[in-house]
Amino acid sequence: MGGKITYIFLAAVLVLVFGVVAMEGVLLLLTGEPAAMGMGAVAFVLPCIGGWFLWANTRFARSANRLARTLEAEGGLPVDDLLRTPGGRIDRDAADAVFARRQAETEEAPGDWRTWFRLAVAYHDARDTPRARKAMQRAITLHDAKPPRPDNGPVRTV
Repeated sequence: MGGKITYIFLAAVLVLVFGVVAMEGVLLLLTGEPAAMGMGAVAFVLPCIGGWFLWANTRFARSANRLARTLEAEGGLPVDDLLRTPGGRIDRDAADAVFARRQAETEEAPGDWRTWFRLAVAYHDARDTPRARKAMQRAITLHDAKPPRPDNGPVRTV
């Protein structure tokens, strides 16, 4: 719960900063000087781009948490029983062993979002964040995809 509160707090601060930067951009646009107007246009566009990134990240995190709750309810959430270093980091060899198992599971069932979710966790444990995000995005896509329609012959339109 502490992570969610921190995320919400930081997102709210970021939105506040976006607002201040956008207002400064408007003030620069109103000066009438070409250089200031150029800086104002950039200062106005940057919060829009930042807002899109914040929205995309929030949507990704919410979707991943939704999948985690579903997998937990099914009893399929991976158990965190990896060896740790004295500093608390996951032991690299233990993470690699679990990763190899998760990768084999995903290769056996590439259309199952659950295997992709567990593979994403294994990538994260192995400290490969870009691949963890890609695997989690694949899990979200597979989970949200509509199930294929049974083949009942050709579809007739009237």
